[in-house]
Amino acid sequence: MIDAQAFKDTLSHWASGVTVVTAEHGEHRVGITASSFSSVSISPPQILICVVKKLFTHQIIQESGCFGVHILQKDQLEWGMRFAGMIPELEDRFTGLRVESVVTGAPILMDAMAWLDCKVAAAHDGSDHTIFVGEVMASKAGEVGEPLLYYHRNWRALATEPLSLPQLS
Repeated sequence: MIDAQAFKDTLSHWASGVTVVTAEHGEHRVGITASSFSSVSISPPQILICVVKKLFTHQIIQESGCFGVHILQKDQLEWGMRFAGMIPELEDRFTGLRVESVVTGAPILMDAMAWLDCKVAAAHDGSDHTIFVGEVMASKAGEVGEPLLYYHRNWRALATEPLSLPQLS
């Protein structure tokens, strides 16, 4: 388990932006973009992710008992698109990326702006999805950069772009 300050440093990179969840079990390695990720506690360092049960990723996390969470920066737009399945001709979403196993065996994208290597501490049934609580076993926080954001079905490269909100009447 990592210490609270390392965990806080890693989460300081997350600004409700694009995260990628990865898992591996046997010969099956998977990665998807995640829209639901949050911190649960600092001591012990824990996070949660929600994964739809019908996804193969759900089965892999359930069987392996571990997963990685990666926070992307603005220049990793292509990463976000590949893990969202927006590049269908790409057979292996991990192709060309530096991937390592750190503690749990989950595939970790070493060049993400920040990452967390987690073992499943609890799983809560949410009807069509499962809320996996992960105990953070290792993390890395790179230099603070601008996160890659996802807003209103449009990929955004900058967190500093003003958002156009509808006028209320």
